[in-house]
Amino acid sequence: MNENGAGRIQQIKIYLGKCFRTFKNEKGWKSLISTLIISIILSWIIGDNVFVLFESTKQGVFALICGCIWTGLFNSIQSICRERAIIKREHRTGLHISSYIAAHLIFEFIQCFAQAVIMDIVFSVFVKFPEKGVILGWSWAEFLISFTLTIFAADALGLMVSCIVKNENTAMTVMPFVLIIQLVLSGAMFAIPDGASFIRHFTVSKWGVSAICSSAEINELPTMEVATLLDDEIDNDVEYAGTVEHIMTCWGVLVGYSLLYSATGCIFLKQVDKDKR
Repeated sequence: MNENGAGRIQQIKIYLGKCFRTFKNEKGWKSLISTLIISIILSWIIGDNVFVLFESTKQGVFALICGCIWTGLFNSIQSICRERAIIKREHRTGLHISSYIAAHLIFEFIQCFAQAVIMDIVFSVFVKFPEKGVILGWSWAEFLISFTLTIFAADALGLMVSCIVKNENTAMTVMPFVLIIQLVLSGAMFAIPDGASFIRHFTVSKWGVSAICSSAEINELPTMEVATLLDDEIDNDVEYAGTVEHIMTCWGVLVGYSLLYSATGCIFLKQVDKDKR
């Protein structure tokens, strides 16, 4: 490994340690408590028919994914912009922006995984999960992966926004718009005009909902009408196909968006020297 590569790795270690110290000193564990509270509230709201009826499952999963996206965005939306002046100074003295972003991503992934574990445990306690998963032997394990990747993709999106904006106030002003776009334009709960339906493919929520619904084999569940009348077969929704290939595609897209958001944030943050402050 050349000296430059070794230097970048050393910087990752240094800034990763800083992330953990900041988490400890600023009582970042409160974010885990917040995740616990949100999970309990969502579990209480979504009802008993999740993973029993098609419509209830789709609505319940959408609510769960909303919680994941909120959690991810809130993790990182202020993490970079609040240190912008420090980053500018250290960048001029040799800081590699890619190393700085990589350190944050490693830390954020660990935090996102911990939050996903909390959500998975809470939901499994209050909501009856399907007995089996499509890929793994346990549905909770597939849900854990989907929760983790959804939270992390939203986290990476928040990190990108934090790299672009100049201060914390702007970040919190932008956050509601980012959240609304992710949820309303996902097509999971609200109809989108045919000419603009392609937009939903660019949202994290669309792929998060699709991954969970596919693992739950939602197409095999009865609708409310079928449950009542006991006739007519349900038309399968290809976006929720309960196949290994489809679930892997959903996970791959979420990983891809995480990398895209991270790279975009890195590109914008490299312009920090141009700040006129």
